[in-house]
Amino acid sequence: MRMGFSIFILAVGAILAFAVSATVAGLDIHVVGWVLMAAGILGLVLNTMVFGPRRRSLVRTREVVAGTPTDDGRRLPPETLVERDFRDDRG
Repeated sequence: MRMGFSIFILAVGAILAFAVSATVAGLDIHVVGWVLMAAGILGLVLNTMVFGPRRRSLVRTREVVAGTPTDDGRRLPPETLVERDFRDDRG
């Protein structure tokens, strides 16, 4: 379950548990709402614990470099702005 789907299930469960006053023969809508809310909370917790540490962060740095060689062997002119991206894979 992804985070958005977990929040959706949690919201549907809350609506069924607290806002619906209809009755269905042989089915307690309030209990169904509580079960859906529990499933949504469990999905949020598992998503945070399992997939949270695997998210990647991107760090961008900008620096002025003078005379640094490029990949093809040329040298950059003085005062050239270079952008570098570093990916940090956590987990």
